[in-house]
Amino acid sequence: MDRGRLRVYLGAAPGVGKTYAMLDEGHRRLERGTDVVVGYVETHGRPRTSRLLDGLEVVPRRRIDYRGTTHEEMDLEAILERSPGVVLVDELAHTNVPGSTHAKRWQDVEALREAGIEVVTTVNIQHLESLNDVTEAITGVRQRETVPDHVVRSADQVELVDMSPQSLRRRMAHGNVYAPDRVDAALSHYFREGNLAALRELALLWLADRVDEGLGRYRDQHAIESTWPARERIVVPVSGGPESATLMRRAARIADRRSGGEWQALYVTRQDGLRGIAPADLGSLAAKAEELGGTFHTVVGDDPAAAILAFARAENASQLVIGASRRGRVSTLLRPGVGERVVAGSGEVDVHIVSHDHARGRASDRPPPAALGARRRLAGLVFGVLVPVGLSALLHATRGLHGLPIEAMSLMLVVVATALLGGLAPAVVSALASALLLNYLFTPPLYTLTVAEPENVLTIVIFAAVGIAVASVVDNAARRTAEARAARAEADALTVLAHTLLSSSDDLSGLLSSACRLFGADGAAVLRRDEGGGETVVAQCGHPPTSVERADMAAAVDERSSLVLAGAALPATRRGLLNAYAAYAKVMEERRRATRAEVERLRLAEVDRTRTALLAAVSHDLRNPLAAVKVAVASLRSTDVTWSAEDEAELLRTIEEQADRLTALVTNLLDMSRISTGSISAAVTEVALAEAVRRSISPLAGGERIEVAVAPDVLVLADAGLLDRVLANICENALKYTPASATVRVDASVGTARVVVRIADSGPGVPRGDQERLFAPFQRLGDVPQQDGVGLGLAVAHGLTEAMGGTITTEDTPGGGLTFVLELPAPTPPSTEEAP
Repeated sequence: MDRGRLRVYLGAAPGVGKTYAMLDEGHRRLERGTDVVVGYVETHGRPRTSRLLDGLEVVPRRRIDYRGTTHEEMDLEAILERSPGVVLVDELAHTNVPGSTHAKRWQDVEALREAGIEVVTTVNIQHLESLNDVTEAITGVRQRETVPDHVVRSADQVELVDMSPQSLRRRMAHGNVYAPDRVDAALSHYFREGNLAALRELALLWLADRVDEGLGRYRDQHAIESTWPARERIVVPVSGGPESATLMRRAARIADRRSGGEWQALYVTRQDGLRGIAPADLGSLAAKAEELGGTFHTVVGDDPAAAILAFARAENASQLVIGASRRGRVSTLLRPGVGERVVAGSGEVDVHIVSHDHARGRASDRPPPAALGARRRLAGLVFGVLVPVGLSALLHATRGLHGLPIEAMSLMLVVVATALLGGLAPAVVSALASALLLNYLFTPPLYTLTVAEPENVLTIVIFAAVGIAVASVVDNAARRTAEARAARAEADALTVLAHTLLSSSDDLSGLLSSACRLFGADGAAVLRRDEGGGETVVAQCGHPPTSVERADMAAAVDERSSLVLAGAALPATRRGLLNAYAAYAKVMEERRRATRAEVERLRLAEVDRTRTALLAAVSHDLRNPLAAVKVAVASLRSTDVTWSAEDEAELLRTIEEQADRLTALVTNLLDMSRISTGSISAAVTEVALAEAVRRSISPLAGGERIEVAVAPDVLVLADAGLLDRVLANICENALKYTPASATVRVDASVGTARVVVRIADSGPGVPRGDQERLFAPFQRLGDVPQQDGVGLGLAVAHGLTEAMGGTITTEDTPGGGLTFVLELPAPTPPSTEEAP
């Protein structure tokens, strides 16, 4: 069975007439004899839309009960059983009520198509998944119901139901879209003219791209290679030279003059990778293209002209924008340049030759050749002069053993060796000297520069020319080899930099060490200039310079910092790599500053949260006991009532209890403040644990319900005062959650280096997911009343325990409840070995 076709009516906003157009299409199909049914249509109470349902068969909707409400959805099974030729389905992005066959209506549509039924549907541009964020930015409303782009893209036909923003707003004002009570709010929010214009442009562009994709598929299916300029598409090849920005700006202006025009920048890199621009410059070109509204592409090809034309035809480009040649006229006549060959092979693609300041200039796309050192050139010159003389003397002494060909080839070998050693200039001198020696010593008549035979004259001339040509080739090959090695070293260095960047390492000293190894420097440093003009060392390796002025090489990191090298003189071609190191040093510094700022932000946020919680505590937990104390004192001082001795004792007990409560609360607040600022210092000594436990629980209400099972000889290393606070807070918390008829058990076990104290209650316990939150400040879990503290007791106990070098954790109590596990350092046992 063939898959059913899909026709989509696309709209920019509600109310443009998508449903009306769909129903109108249904009537046209019905008049032509097609079996058409309405699967689901939402008229929104619009009379004109409702009237179009007359004469069309409507499949009854399915009723689904969900959460006490009856909902109506499209009855997919009924439509499949009816099996019409065409079904009309409104609102493609709709989410079905739970209990439906599928979660989304577009899935229902896919099921209908699989059954061979043609579907006509509607959708708004804001419901496309890929545009959801864009439409939210435009309208401020995020659409919860979306449809995947591939569903709409797979449609056999997409028709835009278009309407100008002004017309749609007039339609709304007349009450043709929404009810009168919703019109004003809609016009002032979602349906603002700017919103509608942006949504309309978005829909037009999306549909234009889909049409362009269809055109591309048609061209591929029919093997059409010629350009079809249905849309103005401009390709501008760039070389990375100074004229590249000019060419991209010209392409952008040409594209802007064409409605829907677009342009693409293209850079062709060679397959050998030896010629080309630096990665940083390539990134600058891409950023410039994006800034001007274009896209940037790179292709690989040894023939730039062929690569440019192939790319232009593949992109169905209508125009090419290329710069006027920077080569001289003679060079252009001898060998046509890229521009001339592009024009010759462009065919139906229009080519714009753009003049610029560097046309016919002396600038070259090729990087300058790697220069040899002065010593090496001098050594090559000496070698190229003395060795031919010595070799000629040796050949002359043994001239009976060989002829002119051997002598010429031997001297040619010296010319090649000279080119490898000293470069082109010494090799040319060596070739001329060898030609003269060949003429003087080995060509009749001997010992004179006169040549008897004309063919010998030609031999000497050819020898000199071949020697110079071979020297040129060898010199060029040697330079290219050096360039390749340098490029490989730079690539390795940049790979290391990129890996370091991805690994988020902030090792500035390691970066400087890498720079020293790569550039062969004696030392490197990052220097920062202070307000007074002095320079301080941020990081260094080796023996770096102490100032920028004393550095052999320097690169700016930022406005106040510089990367400096000592003992390294870099050629201009490697300056970009040094800048890359400086840029990464800047990234490291910015990352450090960002990390510090984030830490400070989190600290301030925590301080602010603590301050807010403290204010809440002061406003509530301090107010209640103060109010109770005030009422009790006022009652005692009142002369209107005569209090009995029992009543006075009760009021005084109330004052004492509330004062104790205030004291505990303020103590916890002060302890938490000290913990937050890190100002707690523990005076650790040996403390008898059993005595500390009894001392801590004695003032607690209900302390008699605590069962202490700690041996008297158990000692811990702790601050006695802090340990009392820790034990008191934990035991008080355990008593709160333990039923009045149950007890809290405290026991201890001694290990080799730690003493483990367990305080177990038999209360309701705490879920494992919440146990970690127990020690956070201002946490109250369970059913503890709001007046029972501010939730600082366990947080204070946790902080004080860590200050003493211990830890505190929780675990479930067997049989129910929660056990606090307190681990503290144990004293070192005395040595049992006898002294020698």
